[in-house]
Amino acid sequence: MTDTLRELMGNVGTGPKSAGDMTYDEAREAARAILDKEPAPTTLGAFWLANRWKSNTPEELAAYTDEMCSRVEYAVPDVNPVDCGANYDGKEKTALLSVAVGVTAAAVGTPVVAHSGDRVPTQKGCAYKHVLDELGVCTDLTPAESTELVDETGFGFYYQPSFNSDVHALHDRRDEMGVRTFVNTVETLVNPAEADVHLGSFYHLAFAKRVCETLDRSKHHDIDRVVMFQGLEGYDEIRPGYTKVAEWRDGEFDDYEIETAEYGMGFEREDLRVEDVPRDSARITEEVLAGKRDDRFADAVALNAAFRVYARGDAETLDAALAETRDVLRDGKAAEVLNSVREVSQR
Repeated sequence: MTDTLRELMGNVGTGPKSAGDMTYDEAREAARAILDKEPAPTTLGAFWLANRWKSNTPEELAAYTDEMCSRVEYAVPDVNPVDCGANYDGKEKTALLSVAVGVTAAAVGTPVVAHSGDRVPTQKGCAYKHVLDELGVCTDLTPAESTELVDETGFGFYYQPSFNSDVHALHDRRDEMGVRTFVNTVETLVNPAEADVHLGSFYHLAFAKRVCETLDRSKHHDIDRVVMFQGLEGYDEIRPGYTKVAEWRDGEFDDYEIETAEYGMGFEREDLRVEDVPRDSARITEEVLAGKRDDRFADAVALNAAFRVYARGDAETLDAALAETRDVLRDGKAAEVLNSVREVSQR
């Protein structure tokens, strides 16, 4: 199989301008070899770097995704949640508010599933797991336990080593690369709860289009709707200011711009900086959900939660969704959901 990767390198590894693309079958065979840990370190590193140089097509990414998904331990809840697959390598500078966001959406009645690993290369930043750990939520859950969590509370967390062990096993090899690879993209698309709606983020609109086309061409996934926006530090939290939103539904792609100040986020991204991302994010989460903050963090939580409600179709407009998320932050329902998540996860 190492020979197969070397043969593919003759096509994909000739440089950014002259490199050719792989067929679906070729890319899936390459993914199989990688996940089986067959290639030698040098061959694997060269293949990953060649893919980074040439930029993967949706066809190739769909093949990588499908091979990964064929090995995933899926556990589907009774509710149909929004799948939130933020960049697994996390955040380093600004508060991670996605836990508060998901819990707030759940309090409105929109179930949310989040998933992450633990200090994933290359950034090894703070992810969902680390804020949940600080909040006293058990994150080392089996997929079945994750399913129970989302069904009972409306918010669920799936832990990569438990449901996607083959990708988790690549941690050291990915760390040695020193740069992101296509694995960083496809691991966010695993959709461990088999949700109909995916919410994600992007730096550039072209990437959002590529993700939507990838999910459309995937032979494993059958996703009805994708909502993506320009995320803060690449995470699934909309950045303050002028930003792009991309939507895909039933094969149709659309994009538009919003000014977050019009939705209550009239501040700069620097205003969301914290010193200790896991610890400070957990503290802010508790305070926002308990109604003890009425500031920039509360505004960011309300708007991001509204995006999840809107993405699932539980509100016709973002404005209507925002009114609902602000209500549950004021009346304490969101804090009740967090307490339930903590209790059920520890049971």
